[in-house]
Amino acid sequence: MNFKKFKQKALENPEVRREYNALQDEFSLIDQLITMRTKAGLTQEDVAKKLGTNKSNISRLERGRSNPSWGTLSKYAAACGFRVKLEAVEDGRARRP
Repeated sequence: MNFKKFKQKALENPEVRREYNALQDEFSLIDQLITMRTKAGLTQEDVAKKLGTNKSNISRLERGRSNPSWGTLSKYAAACGFRVKLEAVEDGRARRP
């Protein structure tokens, strides 16, 4: 079974689907970080050097194993030639009075 089929099968379980959906924003952030770095043609080591940190810290950030500050995200983006922008979107699941 390949990953795509495994994921599809796992998401048939309502509890798994609920947890997966709850993590979508985190997955999106991770994807954006990696996309910025790869578009810039940089390795994790390159970004780490630009930020004056260790590659392991960049790896943790890109795996979602850290809780980065706004400053850290901004510095990471700048090292890759990007800037961070906050966007608020209405949550369709929120209750309305």
